[in-house]
Amino acid sequence: MASLVQLGSGADTRAGKNVKPREPKPEWLKVKLPGGARFEKVKRTLSELNLVTVCAEASCPNVGECWGSGTATVMLMGDTCTRGCRFCDVNSGAPRPLDPLEPRHLAEAVGQLGLDYLVVTSVNRDELEDGGASHFAQAIIELKKAAPKTLVEVLTPDFQGRTFALDMIAEAAPDVAAHNIETVQRLTPTVRDRRASYQQSLDVLAYYKSRGMRTKSSIMLGLGETHDELLATMRDLRSVDCDILTLGQYLRPSEKHLPVVEFVRPEMFAQLEQEGLALGFKFVASGPLVRSSYKAGEFFIKNWIEEGA
Repeated sequence: MASLVQLGSGADTRAGKNVKPREPKPEWLKVKLPGGARFEKVKRTLSELNLVTVCAEASCPNVGECWGSGTATVMLMGDTCTRGCRFCDVNSGAPRPLDPLEPRHLAEAVGQLGLDYLVVTSVNRDELEDGGASHFAQAIIELKKAAPKTLVEVLTPDFQGRTFALDMIAEAAPDVAAHNIETVQRLTPTVRDRRASYQQSLDVLAYYKSRGMRTKSSIMLGLGETHDELLATMRDLRSVDCDILTLGQYLRPSEKHLPVVEFVRPEMFAQLEQEGLALGFKFVASGPLVRSSYKAGEFFIKNWIEEGA
């Protein structure tokens, strides 16, 4: 891909080791420190209510922008995932038992926050028969009661493709059902846990669509994918009638995670946005700092729902 910034190839031979120096982030990946009255209110309230957010757990660079505009992404079912994807900054291991009161407490907290748009996601809970789908669905139901003006997007696990679990989510009627395909087919076995297959993610999105839901997915760039592979993945998502796509730059959370292969330039993200729209996505948010939960997409979804109503 001609419009990528390749990482440096200089070597450090200290202690007899051939170690590549850490490449500084390009200017377009630098963000301002978060602040502002609404940001501080959301931050304080989330902390007081002991809510786990992806904004903090996954070290999202957009936390200031989103919290400052009245958007947050909360994580259900604890902060420990049963899977170990090689890009993710969330803890993996043996999780604690589910808190049966969590759905109600979450709904009460969101009611206090007065958010315009809420994204609810979760860790994977493969040790549970339904993957935690019933717990997730109950949270959606409670949220609709406690905060009827807040639009609810769910970013769900694949629940191992079990349709009875996906039905629980559909029947709870969130405004948007999202599931991330994350990367291109070739890189999936390297990037994601072995239980998260490329085809299974497509099947989940197809099933949500079959239940009449608005669907959304996301792709990370900079892991070594080619432009042709990205277009093939976008076509696969359109083949299951996925409505909304987000594309963003993968950033390595720590030395334990997969390295960044390339920093994709903003011009390439702009090109991919136009190519996605040409393929038929209703909305594409594409940029270095875009994440699966990103307020540009949320503004579109809000207008889409209001127009439909």
